[in-house]
Amino acid sequence: METPESIEVRRDRLAGGLQGLLIGDALGVPYEFHEPLDVPCLEQIDIDPPKDFPRSHQGVPPGTWSDDGAQALCLLQSLLARGTLDLGDFSRRLVNWADWGHLAVDGHVFDIGLQTARAIERLRAGVPPEHAGGREAFDNGNGSLMRVLPLALWHTGDNVSLVAMAAQQSLPTHAHPRAAVACAFLCLWARAELAAKDGGWAWAEATLRQHGPDVGLPAEDIEIVLDRSWATRVQGSGYVVDTLWSARQALDRATGYADAVRYAVSFGHDTDTTAAVAGGIAGIRYGLHGIPSYWRERLRGKELFAELQGALIRHACACDGDGDGEPAHPGNP
Repeated sequence: METPESIEVRRDRLAGGLQGLLIGDALGVPYEFHEPLDVPCLEQIDIDPPKDFPRSHQGVPPGTWSDDGAQALCLLQSLLARGTLDLGDFSRRLVNWADWGHLAVDGHVFDIGLQTARAIERLRAGVPPEHAGGREAFDNGNGSLMRVLPLALWHTGDNVSLVAMAAQQSLPTHAHPRAAVACAFLCLWARAELAAKDGGWAWAEATLRQHGPDVGLPAEDIEIVLDRSWATRVQGSGYVVDTLWSARQALDRATGYADAVRYAVSFGHDTDTTAAVAGGIAGIRYGLHGIPSYWRERLRGKELFAELQGALIRHACACDGDGDGEPAHPGNP
């Protein structure tokens, strides 16, 4: 049985994970597409870039999340509404985001990846979500990785179920097994951080190798995603494996949330997504109160996620887990 103190810590980590993703995304938006040498020094990376910095997405107010945050909220909203992963419902919300700005700040969609855009065209045309995502090796962008964290925050089932659902949520936009593997690994890593496990990355590696093949994830793609040589060649790019390892490098260098997301942005290129992935994990690790209050205040669109965050916390804390990543009562809500 969890004590009141441990419940408060869990709540703080859950809120930190969700807002950490959104704030990391918003922090990275002005720096997107820039080379690392063109990104300001760490101390100057902020929601408001230096005045002489040629910010990306001119006209987008500081503190605005992009496609990463909006799609993550679409996933969370669907999970809470349906009580399970319903790909049809989730996909309809993705289409509504692309067409009408659902869960986008100001209803404004200003950034959408090419692979996601093609998949949403197929969804509009009536292609089932299980078959809408690209399946070729060159379809391994980070569009499903950037949004998957809310699944790990919401999920109260066993590790096999978490791996399976993480892989399935990738299908509507990114159906290659490698993207699915990366999503499954990130969810396991997040689960370890929620439980404050020592060596959470290593635990996630072992758990993915154990259960990934059981749900159809190829061993070859598991080993590609977990190849430790990525640690020495991160680039902050849009390739799903590089995004995962870039986030890990940012966390390894950091002593707090602010460090983690600034290091993520410093890699350049796909700064909003790298910072969203790193920020979500860092938000779990350091909690909501570990995120600078100034950034929490500057985050726009609070009315879009406040109710969802409350529902997430009520749902997740209703599970009387034992803290080891396995539920007290097996199964999903």
